[in-house]
Amino acid sequence: MMNSRDLTQGLLTQGDFDRVGFYDYFWPETPEIWVEQGFPTRVVIEDGKEVVKPEDPNLHFGADMHAAGGWVKREPILDYEEILAETDEWYIKRTGAGASFKFWKHKSGTPEHIDFAMTSRAVWEQDYRPHLLELDPRRLDLKGNAAELAIGRAADKWTFYGDVLIWETARQSLGDVCLYESLILDPGWIHDFNRVYIDFFKAHYQLLLEQVGVPDGIWIYEDLGFKDKLFASPKTYRELIFPYFAEMVAFFHEKGLPVVFHSCGKTTDALPLIVEAGFDALNPMEVKAGNDLFAFAEQYGDKLAFVGGLDVRRLETNDRDIIRRAVIEIVEGMKARGARYFFATDHSVTPLVRYDSYRYALDVYREHMWY
Repeated sequence: MMNSRDLTQGLLTQGDFDRVGFYDYFWPETPEIWVEQGFPTRVVIEDGKEVVKPEDPNLHFGADMHAAGGWVKREPILDYEEILAETDEWYIKRTGAGASFKFWKHKSGTPEHIDFAMTSRAVWEQDYRPHLLELDPRRLDLKGNAAELAIGRAADKWTFYGDVLIWETARQSLGDVCLYESLILDPGWIHDFNRVYIDFFKAHYQLLLEQVGVPDGIWIYEDLGFKDKLFASPKTYRELIFPYFAEMVAFFHEKGLPVVFHSCGKTTDALPLIVEAGFDALNPMEVKAGNDLFAFAEQYGDKLAFVGGLDVRRLETNDRDIIRRAVIEIVEGMKARGARYFFATDHSVTPLVRYDSYRYALDVYREHMWY
C-alpha cells in the first residue's frame, strides 16, 4: 500500500497509484457537535490558556492530504476590521477592502453582503490599489504555515497551501452587482484588478515557498457558479478571468506543484476552461447544483483527477443501507471509468451527518478503494 503522499501525487499527475484517495471538508460545527457523539478532542494553547477542541477530522480519519496554510491576507488595507453592529447572534464587519458583511456568530455560512465602497475604477485606483503593489511579509503566517507543513510531512501526507485568487477577491471587494456590471461596462478595470492581484499573489507565494518550504501542491478556491448555472458566461470567464488562472497555475507548475481547483455550484460549462488553464484536479462537483460526476470522468478523465462528488444528502439520512449504496455507486463507478478519484462529499460534511454514519461511509469506501 502506497503512503498518502506518493498516492496523492500519483493520482494528481497520472503517475503510480493503487487505490482511491480520500480527503474531505467539514463544516466547523460538525466536529464540535460530533464531540458529544464520541469524536476525540485535543488540548491547544490559545492566548496562554488551555482550550479543548475537536481533533482535525482529516488527521483523525486518515485522509491523504493535509492543509498546510497559504491564505495570504489579500485585503488592500492590512489587518483592518471595523465592527459596525453586533447582537448575540450576528455581527456586521467592514473589511480592509471597504466591504461590509453580516456573519453568524455561532454557525458557519455564507455571509450576507451589506455594502461595498469599491464601486468604481476611480475608488479602486485611489484608495485600494496602492496598498497591493509591495511585497509585505506581514501578509503571511510564516510560523503557522511552517508548523502545519511539518505536521503533514511527519505523517507522510500530501501537504498543500490553499488560497482564493481573483474571482472571489473581486466578489468580496466590489460586490456582485458592481462586479457583474463591470465585466461588461468596464472590462479594463477588471483586467487591471486581476493583473495587480496576480502579481501580488506571485510575490507573496514566492516568499512563502522560500522562507517556509515547498509543499506538495496547491488548492485554489474560486466559486464560479450556483445551482444549474455559472455566475458569468464561459466567454466572459475566458476573456477576463481564466488567463490569470492559467498564469498562476503555470507559476506553480514551474515549481513542480500540482494544482487542485475548487468551485462550488455547477461547473459543467467551465470544464473546458478549467482543463485549458492547466488545473490538475477538480473539487467538489456538487450533485445538488446539477453536476454529473460520471459524465465529467468520461469526458475529462484523461485530463483531470476528481475530489468529491458524493451527494452529502445521502449521508445526512444516517441510513446505513442508503449510505452503503451511495458509497459503492460512486467509488465503483469512478473506478469503472478509469478515473483518478479521491473519495469525498460534494461540498462538505454537515452537522446533519452523524459521526458513526461518516465512519461507516469510510468503512465502505475502504472495502472498495483498490483499483
